[in-house]
Amino acid sequence: MTQSEAEGIAVELERLHRSVDVGFATTRGDLALLLQRVDQTDKAVDEHEDRLDALERSRWPLSSLAAVTSCAALALTIWQASGK
Repeated sequence: MTQSEAEGIAVELERLHRSVDVGFATTRGDLALLLQRVDQTDKAVDEHEDRLDALERSRWPLSSLAAVTSCAALALTIWQASGK
């Protein structure tokens, strides 16, 4: 191997090293951006779950109201039927 071939190989290795470093830096940046987006999404999901929990706690117990109404209607019907 001659001196110029060795220098050429060294130059190519340095270019390859730079390309790999740039690729890793780009990948790290992309991963950091994705991690930030995941954190924001997790925060939004947590906020929505909190709001949903609050809505579920403050809602009317519709099934219970329907049962009470139907029992009252049945009692009223029986009372009216027995009065005639």
